[in-house]
Amino acid sequence: MRIADAATVRLLRPGDRVDVIAAPDSPLGADAEAHVVATGARVAEVPRPREARPDGGALVVLSVPRPTAAKLAGAGVTAQLAVILC
Repeated sequence: MRIADAATVRLLRPGDRVDVIAAPDSPLGADAEAHVVATGARVAEVPRPREARPDGGALVVLSVPRPTAAKLAGAGVTAQLAVILC
């Protein structure tokens, strides 16, 4: 999954547990709330330092059950994703 803030991703290590938050991609001032998409997801892989994208995002591989993976994939299409270290 792609996390919007690459700086946050640099704090993660394989084996960490994270909650994933989806914040709708909407113009400033729009009335849309962020929501939790996954809880306690295990970080499987993080990018090497030189693999950051110019737009600031970073790819993180999470280990989650299939239903949660489907939710994450769907949320990644319509929202910006963030993680909270558990």
